[in-house]
Amino acid sequence: LVISRFKKGFRPTPWSFVVRNEMVVALGECLIVAEANLNSGSMRSVEFSLKQKKQIYVLPHRANESDGVNYLLKNSLAKPIYDIDQFCNSLKPIKKVDDPFVKYLKSSPLYEDAIKRFSNRVFEAELRGEIEVINGKVIYKDKGA
Repeated sequence: LVISRFKKGFRPTPWSFVVRNEMVVALGECLIVAEANLNSGSMRSVEFSLKQKKQIYVLPHRANESDGVNYLLKNSLAKPIYDIDQFCNSLKPIKKVDDPFVKYLKSSPLYEDAIKRFSNRVFEAELRGEIEVINGKVIYKDKGA
């Protein structure tokens, strides 16, 4: 999937990165800024996040480094991430979605039928080692089992 505001063949320019970042911010639930100087593209992303009322997180830096990050912390515009594991655990768990492809594979269909129904996904699953073909049947290797 490719999402862009630009026509196919558009050559990137300095201003186009700002436009791209605005779209990336819109798609995310929050913004994490690892490093930013005050006039950086990351700070433009911060502006977009603030307009969209999205939570901003930063990785703290020393007083004389990454003045954009320090500005965000000083002005309570962002929350610091001190412990990455703790931060990850604080995020909402991802809802599990029933995948019709996986459900189909669990029924051990014939390989030929699986190819007809989900051709590219079957090939991808084979390459990733998620399925095995035994006696013409697709065997799903359930990682959650």
